Amino acid sequence: MPRYFEGDFLPPQGRFAICVSRFNSFITEELLKGAVDTLVRHGVKDDAIDVYRCPGTYELPGLTRRVSESGQYAGIIVLGAVIRGGTPHFDYVAGECAKGIGSVAFSAAAGPNPASVTFGVLTCDTVEQAIDRAGVKAGNKGAEAAVACIEMVNLFARMPGAERKG
Repeated sequence: MPRYFEGDFLPPQGRFAICVSRFNSFITEELLKGAVDTLVRHGVKDDAIDVYRCPGTYELPGLTRRVSESGQYAGIIVLGAVIRGGTPHFDYVAGECAKGIGSVAFSAAAGPNPASVTFGVLTCDTVEQAIDRAGVKAGNKGAEAAVACIEMVNLFARMPGAERKG
C-alpha cells in the first residue's frame, strides 16, 4: 500500500519571510497585506513573520536567495508586480524573476534547513489586471501564495527525515 504525503492548513511550525518589491507599490502593498493576513489567520504569530523589501521585481531572486540561505525560515513568500508597457522590458524582468525564484525554490527545498518558496509575483498586461489580482475581483494573489507556502511547509514537515535544524 503506498504512503501518501500532503500538506494542510494547520498552524505551521517555524518562521516565515516575505520578500516584496517596492516598485508598483500600490499593488505590492496589497499583496503584502493579503499574505500577512493569511499567515496570521492560519496561526502564524506576528513576531514569526519578517518582511524584506527590495527596489524592484528584478532584485527579488537575489534577495530571496540570501533570505533562504540564512536557514532561519520554514517558508518564504515572494511578492511583486510587473505590468507590461510599450517596450520588451516586461519580458526580461518577468522572465528573469520567474527563473530566479524557481532556482531559489529548488535549492531551498533541498538545503540543510528545507524551506518552501512560493511565487506571488504578478505578471499582468494592464494595471487593471494587477489591481484585480491584488484583491479586487480575482482574489488576492499574495494571500494565495501564503496559503500555498503554509501547505508546503506542512508537507515538508511530514516527509521522512524532516526534522528541521535550528
